[in-house]
Amino acid sequence: MKEEIKAVSGNIVDVINSEIYPGTLMISEGKIVDIVRENDDYEVYIIPGLVDAHIHIESSILIPLEFARVAVIHGTVATVSDPHEIANVLGINGVKFMIENGEMSPLKFYFGAPSCVPATSFETNGASIGLEETEELLKLDRIKYLAEVMNFRGVLNDDPVVSGKIRIARKYAKPIDGHAPGLRGKDLEKYIKVGITTDHECVTREEALEKIKLGMKVLIREGSASKDFEEMIPLVEEHYESCMFCSDDKHPDDLVKGHINDLVKRALSCGIDVMKVLRVACVNPVLHYGLDVGLLRKGDSADFILVDSLDNFNILKTCINGEVVAEEGRSFISGGTSEIVNNFNVNRKKVEDFVLPYKNGGINVIEAIEHRLITDRLSVTPKVENGCVVSDVERDILKMVVVNRYSDTKAAIGFVKNFGLKMGAIASSVAHDSHNIISVGVSDEYICRAVNLIIENRGGVCAVSQDREVILPLPVAGIMSNDDYSSVAERYAEIDKMAKSLGSTLHAPFMTLSFMALLVIPRIKLSDKGLFDGEKFEFINVIKVQKVPKV
Repeated sequence: MKEEIKAVSGNIVDVINSEIYPGTLMISEGKIVDIVRENDDYEVYIIPGLVDAHIHIESSILIPLEFARVAVIHGTVATVSDPHEIANVLGINGVKFMIENGEMSPLKFYFGAPSCVPATSFETNGASIGLEETEELLKLDRIKYLAEVMNFRGVLNDDPVVSGKIRIARKYAKPIDGHAPGLRGKDLEKYIKVGITTDHECVTREEALEKIKLGMKVLIREGSASKDFEEMIPLVEEHYESCMFCSDDKHPDDLVKGHINDLVKRALSCGIDVMKVLRVACVNPVLHYGLDVGLLRKGDSADFILVDSLDNFNILKTCINGEVVAEEGRSFISGGTSEIVNNFNVNRKKVEDFVLPYKNGGINVIEAIEHRLITDRLSVTPKVENGCVVSDVERDILKMVVVNRYSDTKAAIGFVKNFGLKMGAIASSVAHDSHNIISVGVSDEYICRAVNLIIENRGGVCAVSQDREVILPLPVAGIMSNDDYSSVAERYAEIDKMAKSLGSTLHAPFMTLSFMALLVIPRIKLSDKGLFDGEKFEFINVIKVQKVPKV
């Protein structure tokens, strides 16, 4: 890392006061000790650093240190990070791993206390975080908030555990993040009344407006799978004080291309005033969560970026606590390996484990939707061979399985449309939120090969064809790599390319696959225990058995 800088000059962009003026920041021991106004002409602009207001670092499949190395290149100085992915695997020890690894880098990781571990009782995960563990976490200075309350039904039904966690967060005066896709009306009012202050899951702009009017902050999300920018960006024009930018889930091949800086560029290209955009990207997360991130005020931490212009918004330099951490596409943060922590206890599977005998009737099918986490529910006539339901490649109705990775149990079987595979199979141990093994393929044989490849490596993402197997091992909790970000991004891109060569037409097939087991997002998903109706919150049969009429 470069030495600490003592002064930096340029056109200072004071977002809080909506003012731009030439000047010099005087820096000592990581703080801005003085701001000198000048009359000079400068070609660079000094702007507060960018903040991702909601992200799961684990979804980048990078450990925090490696995430930091690439994120700072794009002007990110801080993240509001929910570690519930690793918490579902390793519990409170997983959260502590993320904090400790994050502290190895200068990027400011602000973690939350996961509120839903497990996310539901309808799936198997590796650990739980109850009231006692929640309080232990919320006592920590590094834990800034109670992470997304996905169990909105628990809130509405006054579930004692959910209510207890909310009370603990309020006891320590820490913000409470929401997660309530499609929630409206009286139910929404009750959800907000308990103290929940944000949501990043708005399905429509009208829903987002209702939440803003009721006092919520709405996070405009643009991740690898869920892309809400186009729908939500018009909100910034009138409601910039109530909006923030986030990525939620960002895979490594996308992260190396850009982060929150891309959302800023796109917002500016929409003609939105630069001060409004920067308020959303830099200021609002700092004020809402009470982060120790500088905003170009005297006495603040010297956290800022230099850009070439307010039109192009190319990041020239990123500084955190007065140190240059990245410059012109190069990161100055040193890499390093981490300890291997994991929870993977399942034996190899056999092809017959994925056979589904046919009974009379149609089948319920999950319809994946490009760029969305929600799914639709279809009812179709299945393809049957030798008395068993099989993948129907011609109609793009493929078998999907979820295998419990914490113990040897029977695999759950379902069917999904829109993955588009014409051959082979793909699989992953990144499967929100419990991170069991999930696979989709054109035959039971291919699915079995893909699942076993994940099991042999104790975690990873993989693709298999007739004559080829490619895997990116994820030994850290079965959801993160221990390698440097550039090699992980390169290898992930290779597997993504192979999945598309097998026929997948999805922009991010592995990210989409990882959400097919996320039960708290409607309408229909698959857990290791079976097919699940996310609207009625109950299991349903894959095969809709037709009743034989009485004679």
